[in-house]
Amino acid sequence: MALFFEWTDELSVGIQEIDEQHKVLIELLNELHDAIRQRHGSEASVQILGRLADYTRTHFTVEESLMRILGYPDYDAHKQHHEDLINQMNELQLRLSAGEAVTFELMHFLRHWLTNHIMEGDKRYTEYFLSCGAQEKWHKKSWLERFWA
Repeated sequence: MALFFEWTDELSVGIQEIDEQHKVLIELLNELHDAIRQRHGSEASVQILGRLADYTRTHFTVEESLMRILGYPDYDAHKQHHEDLINQMNELQLRLSAGEAVTFELMHFLRHWLTNHIMEGDKRYTEYFLSCGAQEKWHKKSWLERFWA
């Protein structure tokens, strides 16, 4: 069975910590898609979307912390983009909790948003982060990877 959303090297921002977090987001989208496809019910979808929203908030906190620490010049705009998505995720969670079904249209929206965010937003900070001393590869697993595993 083909995945709804597959990681490709094209999505890599060139910083393993961030790439690994993006892979978790993709895995959660695939899990949500699979639950919808297999008709696991709205309770399962609400639970998975909740995990996706929680992990997204954590991921954004990591990115924003790095931006502040490294003095990233486009911090305010990138943070606003994060806040816009969090607001959309909150609204989706409310709609699901009220009994609205998760649709494939919603899934395509989430996939498009994540792809666009990585390709258009996150790839912009890579060169800046690396020039400030960020490491391309981690020497040991991330605390976040262990926390969410």
